[in-house]
Amino acid sequence: MCKDCGCSITPDHHDHHSHEHHSHEHHHAHEHLHHNPQLNDKKTIEIITKILDKNDQQAHHNREHFEEHRVLAINLMSSPGSGKTALLERLADLADFRFAVIEGDLETSRDADRIRAKGIAAHQIQTGTACHLDAFMVHEGLHHLPIEGTDVCFIENVGNLVCPASYDVGAHLNIVLVSVPEGEDKIEKYPVMFRAADLVLITKTDLLPHFDFSLERAKAAARALKPSVDILELSTKDDESVRRVIEWIEFKRKMRG
Repeated sequence: MCKDCGCSITPDHHDHHSHEHHSHEHHHAHEHLHHNPQLNDKKTIEIITKILDKNDQQAHHNREHFEEHRVLAINLMSSPGSGKTALLERLADLADFRFAVIEGDLETSRDADRIRAKGIAAHQIQTGTACHLDAFMVHEGLHHLPIEGTDVCFIENVGNLVCPASYDVGAHLNIVLVSVPEGEDKIEKYPVMFRAADLVLITKTDLLPHFDFSLERAKAAARALKPSVDILELSTKDDESVRRVIEWIEFKRKMRG
């Protein structure tokens, strides 16, 4: 996870933060680690803890901002290619609620371009080498979106089943996608991510006849990690399965008033 790999303190990561003091501390932490390869574990933990604490403070402010504008914020997380952008495209076709998207990716703006082509406001954040979005990046994205009149803001995180689970971005809900081609064992292999899920979406179910994927095992594995988690099956080619996702989101909106 980020606590171990150090991706949270790379120059590429902190350069995307608009908060100057926060960026300076990330740079100082990176330089300290780079020039001290024998740095002891205690010091490393202190540095990472400080970064995570500042991230959590910004995440709290992000949530307050969403709530002030009566926006439900949903963090979409999965490995690359599980269908996050395809889901958003189908929501643009079928959902009645108004939404905007903050897109995270290492490079390119292709996902944001796909969303904009559907008439949805989207802001792309290129994270460089950082393998997740953080609360400061999301805060930056909020300044580029028409938050007034928006019902839902989706935060499409970087494709990765490890690091995003450790960083609160200020969302109210986490949706984690796992696709049929990936195999149901991904749930047990990446428990931190799936414990963070409010909804597990098993995607690309139209491919079930072609893969050795057990829906029963996948659902059992998810509920073993988090008994209260909601689980839905999704094929973006099946409108009814997309509508079930829309119904889940609408229910959560009503729950929040």
